[in-house]
Amino acid sequence: MFWLDQDSQSGDEADSHIDTLARFCSANTIAYTSCKDSNDLQYTSLKYMERQLQELRTHANEPYHLVPLPLPKPIFDEDGQQLPANYANFLMINHAVLVPSYGDAMDSVALANLAECFPQHEIIPIPCLPLVQQYGSLHCMAMQFPEGELNSLTEL
Repeated sequence: MFWLDQDSQSGDEADSHIDTLARFCSANTIAYTSCKDSNDLQYTSLKYMERQLQELRTHANEPYHLVPLPLPKPIFDEDGQQLPANYANFLMINHAVLVPSYGDAMDSVALANLAECFPQHEIIPIPCLPLVQQYGSLHCMAMQFPEGELNSLTEL
């Protein structure tokens, strides 16, 4: 088991759930939220997490292949609070990976980086501005179906 010592990100009401920070894509690949802008409020925290990820080792004592996922431009609610927009909250399904998109230039970078992680899957961008305005995204939303509801969805 791994543990990342990570601060909550801007707008993250879920106290830094791992599905907004770093995700296993295979046994030796981790995609993670990264930030290159040293002026971004999340820069220091995400760089610290990146160093923690670099220290992790696989069962074979090898470093993980780390794939950075950029942050989109900050998105704010009507009260000026930053929303938790990120690309790590993707959803893996049978032969596809659904990836949050925000109409941002970084959408294409995130899609390309995740295509590297999942070469046998179709990478599908899903507009997530309405979801992030509710402080969640794809992976978060998919986990909240009451028991029995998924069966009715598969019948559609």
